[in-house]
Amino acid sequence: MTPAAAAAPPAVRVRDLTMRYGDADVLHGIDLDIHRGEVFALLGPNGAGKTTTVEILEGFRKRSAGEVRVLGADPERGDDAWRGRIGLVLQSWRDHRRWRVAELLTHFSTYYPDPRDPAELLALTGLTGQADRRVDRLSGGQRRRLDVALGIVGRPELLFLDEPTTGFDPQARREFHVLVERLARDEGVTVLLTTHDLAEAERLADRIAMLVGGRIRACGTPSELARRAAAQAEVRWTADDGTPRRERTSDPSRLVWELHQEAAGPIAGLEVRRPTLEDTYLHMVHREGAGADGTVTGEERAA
Repeated sequence: MTPAAAAAPPAVRVRDLTMRYGDADVLHGIDLDIHRGEVFALLGPNGAGKTTTVEILEGFRKRSAGEVRVLGADPERGDDAWRGRIGLVLQSWRDHRRWRVAELLTHFSTYYPDPRDPAELLALTGLTGQADRRVDRLSGGQRRRLDVALGIVGRPELLFLDEPTTGFDPQARREFHVLVERLARDEGVTVLLTTHDLAEAERLADRIAMLVGGRIRACGTPSELARRAAAQAEVRWTADDGTPRRERTSDPSRLVWELHQEAAGPIAGLEVRRPTLEDTYLHMVHREGAGADGTVTGEERAA
């Protein structure tokens, strides 16, 4: 994301978003900004409200209360011109199986006033060699790249990716990540990613929001979230008698210095494991389960 993009009005602006189904509140006053040109990941356990939030942003679901602006418009009142500025890549598509890849892209391009050239899309998504292949003959990774091609054929400013690599093998996941990074870096597309894959979020996202219990519990870069988490670093070493030792601490540098002072030399098996995005995520989920006061036991923090 460039400094100019960061200074521009956000692609998505949400204030006090609330959603209620009957007597149950699913979203509790969410505030959220997504900057233009960034990859933004929305993480959360099942039932946290991710799908509801994204469907509201896409204009497929009416909210109970709050202010929502997506590309400057209220999604509930989005017209065809507004919809042409967003792209959707859902978890799975089951239709169009008998179409050939290039034919399908050409057909979809007719719905937009300024579409991408189908041949350009095939090259961008690495599908040139599959142009004449039927959709139902594609591999899982190739089908997902086709989903992205269909999602960006209209040159969207904002792309929604819902669990994009579920079921991928490592090679297909890596290729897909490269494609998403290229869209954001070279094409300037704003990407909203929902995923359960913490490693995927950490690799792709400029910023991450953790949605737990219908509330945004934390938002920032992966490194910022790790620093803010209550999860502590773990220092491991081997004692003089050969016994493996480990200790959790909020100040690993000081502990390592003290160990060096005591040993008057190198420390066998020394290893410092700092908090990861997974530690942060688990801490947030455990804190939600601990109750309103957020009290978390030592065992939960270490989990």
